[in-house]
Amino acid sequence: MKILNPPQNGPAFVPGPRLRRSSAAWGRFKKNKPAMAALALFLGMLAVLIFADLLAPYEKGIRLNPAARLAPPGGEYLFGADEYGRDVFTRVIHGGRLSLSLGFAASAAAMLLALIPGCAAGLLGGAADEVITRIMDAFLCIPSILLSLAAAAALGPGFGNLLIALVISHVPGFTRFVRSVTLTIVVNDYIEAARASGTSGLGIITRHILRNALGPILVQTAFASARIILIAAGLSFIGLGVRPPAPEWGAMLSEARLFLRRAPHLMFFPSSALVLSSFSLNFLGDGLRDALDVRFET
Repeated sequence: MKILNPPQNGPAFVPGPRLRRSSAAWGRFKKNKPAMAALALFLGMLAVLIFADLLAPYEKGIRLNPAARLAPPGGEYLFGADEYGRDVFTRVIHGGRLSLSLGFAASAAAMLLALIPGCAAGLLGGAADEVITRIMDAFLCIPSILLSLAAAAALGPGFGNLLIALVISHVPGFTRFVRSVTLTIVVNDYIEAARASGTSGLGIITRHILRNALGPILVQTAFASARIILIAAGLSFIGLGVRPPAPEWGAMLSEARLFLRRAPHLMFFPSSALVLSSFSLNFLGDGLRDALDVRFET
């Protein structure tokens, strides 16, 4: 029996609007050469930090070797040795774990803590907006680095205390940012339609505001991570960061300043790591901002 018009294998896949927007954003990002270079640099740094234990065991970075004190780069010590004979290469890559972890964790935590008050202020308006905004303005009167310094001095040194201090100092700025983004979203008709259909304020925030604010939030978090890494290094430089002998870029710079002329490599490598990480995150933020800008969508 001959079958006429045999069935097709199935309907062709048609990408949805969200997938098309993601593809278009990635296409715009790929055209940004500085952003792509920053992405490659950032991924390379992440790979080194993730596989740090395979590249150089942590014990080598804290083991004292007086015979190798201030050894120049080369041979057994790729980046040289510090004043205690510890391997600088090991300390730089393991210190990067702490520095980048502080930057990412503090920026992510501060943004998460700022989402609800920021969205509530922009969505509700009126007295709620006035109270939240004035409280955040009171904290913003103090520069974030000074607020971080005060909180770190009150809590004492240590990774956990430094993380708390950085989060406290950046929540107000993130809250004002989320509020400003929310104000640009709530004027749209779909927000009015959601209100008219009886959707709760929390439902509007989770279903509509956060979805549409995700792009600006990611961009701001990338910029904030770069800034927080530098602030954390500054606090460690003055002794309010991670406790020794744990390696951290700011603490390594503090130790290296005494040997700047005799052993400049002690200053060069951790400072270069700080510059490269800040460079990559800032250019990534620029690339994300341009790629996610809805004005470029067709």
